[in-house]
Amino acid sequence: MNVAQLFLQGDAVTQTVALLLLAMSVGSWVVILWKSWLLRRVGSDVARAISAFWQSASVSQALDRMKAFDREGLLVSMLLATRREDVGTLATAGHRSQQLTRVLRDALHLALARLQYGQVLLATVGATAPFVGLLGTVWGIYHALIGIATAGQITIDKISGPVGESLIMTAAGLAVAIPAVLGYNVLGRSIARIEAELEGFARDLRELLTAESGPTTP
Repeated sequence: MNVAQLFLQGDAVTQTVALLLLAMSVGSWVVILWKSWLLRRVGSDVARAISAFWQSASVSQALDRMKAFDREGLLVSMLLATRREDVGTLATAGHRSQQLTRVLRDALHLALARLQYGQVLLATVGATAPFVGLLGTVWGIYHALIGIATAGQITIDKISGPVGESLIMTAAGLAVAIPAVLGYNVLGRSIARIEAELEGFARDLRELLTAESGPTTP
């Protein structure tokens, strides 16, 4: 009996669990493949954009040069945030260094939120897929026990289907969870590396613009 036959012969609970595991697997693999491509590109772009910034003669020139490398706009958004001025509001209150800290923090949080997108799905799939498979396992064992009770004796044909169904559900839950957990950890390391580069750039940019605006008054 193959997997398709087990699915077709299963009841509503079995089929629902199987479809849920399939959806979780497809969703996690889409996120893994997409995030792998995105983070690889972002990592390369961030390194080139930061290099272009420090090789520029001015911040305005750096902004023009960085637009050619920063395709996701993570670094460019930080530069643009430092140039916005809400005159007459609390956003302009305090020293220039305080304003830069606030706007760069907000821009950095937005950039990190974009990088973290999809991680919650992987964490959720990795944590719940084994239990979803376990539900199918318990349900299959329950069917085996019902078959034994109905027949009045233990026969292979009464328990082979439900037991095979339960074993497949266990394996399916693990097969869905393991790639999601591995993807979450590997992608998380890439995100942490890019996050460190963004935080370092934001700190250096703040110090540079603060120095250009003049010394801080005590």
